[in-house]
Amino acid sequence: MAQLKYLLFIASLIGSSLVFPAQPQVLLAEVYDESKHGNISEYLVSEKFDGVRAIWTGDKFITRKGNAINAPSWFTAPLPNVWLDGELWIARTQFSLVSGIVRTKRPSNSDWHAIRYQIFDMPDSTLPFSARYKNYQALVKQINKQHITAVKQHRFTSTAQLTAYFEDLTKQGAEGVMLHLANAKHKSGRSNTLLKLKPYLDAEAVVIAHLPGKGKYTGMLGALKVKTPHGQIFKIGTGFSNKQRQTPPAIGSTVTYRYHGLTKYGLPRFASFLRVREGH
Repeated sequence: MAQLKYLLFIASLIGSSLVFPAQPQVLLAEVYDESKHGNISEYLVSEKFDGVRAIWTGDKFITRKGNAINAPSWFTAPLPNVWLDGELWIARTQFSLVSGIVRTKRPSNSDWHAIRYQIFDMPDSTLPFSARYKNYQALVKQINKQHITAVKQHRFTSTAQLTAYFEDLTKQGAEGVMLHLANAKHKSGRSNTLLKLKPYLDAEAVVIAHLPGKGKYTGMLGALKVKTPHGQIFKIGTGFSNKQRQTPPAIGSTVTYRYHGLTKYGLPRFASFLRVREGH
């Protein structure tokens, strides 16, 4: 009975035959901007994986540029005749390794055993992403192979929750996060229905005050208050070593900070200290 349900499920997904152009019509992400995309509850959010994007056409893997990916037959055998979008991935910060394996014309079985296919969409122009998410979750569960996984999506109700999720992932070495508009149907090309938030941009600002620390940072620097060349004032509270908190950058010095886009007020988002500019 379970096998019959699986076959019926797959049949319902296939619909008409799939036709793929030389370069597949994939969905591409725009950059997250809180001032434009402030209602977080409308999105499903997931980790952005630093692997090789791979489109499963129903019988082979290709890149978003339409180039063939030569995966071993055992790796692709469990995948059904449906269009899937995902990432060939090994681990965080291991892009160079997975890229080298995937580019090899004659695939090495031992190398490919380290790779997982992380499915993050089952494209269908008639269904919203929330439904497509359920479909690819169900499909992966039915496939039941260790190297075929479903990218988990999360619902948040505030930018504070998104911030905490983003900071937790990036501290562990993640590339960033993706925000997929839950009610958006699939379409090709770059679209604001899919957003990316990743580290990081950098800029400079002048230190105008030292703010005292609390808790474990009592008696040390808690945050720098800084001013940008455009006159914007904000705080930088992360990125410091204990030594830097004990002897913070001097008031009047110029510091370099990194950030991840702008808030709806135009201020740097997730600002983190990098270094004091040389000569200051």
